[in-house]
Amino acid sequence: QVQLVESGGGLVQPGGSLRLSCAASRRIQTIGFMGWFRQVPGKQRELVAGIWSDTTTYADPVKGRFTISRDGAKTMVSLQMNSLKTEDTGVYYCNIEGSAGNLWGQGTQVTVSS
Repeated sequence: QVQLVESGGGLVQPGGSLRLSCAASRRIQTIGFMGWFRQVPGKQRELVAGIWSDTTTYADPVKGRFTISRDGAKTMVSLQMNSLKTEDTGVYYCNIEGSAGNLWGQGTQVTVSS
């Protein structure tokens, strides 16, 4: 069974940067979608950024600040987060859809606070 392992969360001050990474435990033969979602207490998990082979999508609040990238050969997806705001706080989950199914990481906490 393929597992996704996330890293890079933590505590950062407003205006700071973090980079999240997610790697699969083994190579996935075919990948369709790779993305990052955020969840805060009492709310549903929501899409922050997603990437297909040559197309990306971003939630409006993060456009211009976050950048998603993928390395299909290594089955990795990253999220560069710049100019962080307090409202970016939450648990971030990576998601990969492909031949191994619809996979989720365990989540990594991002806290933006002064």
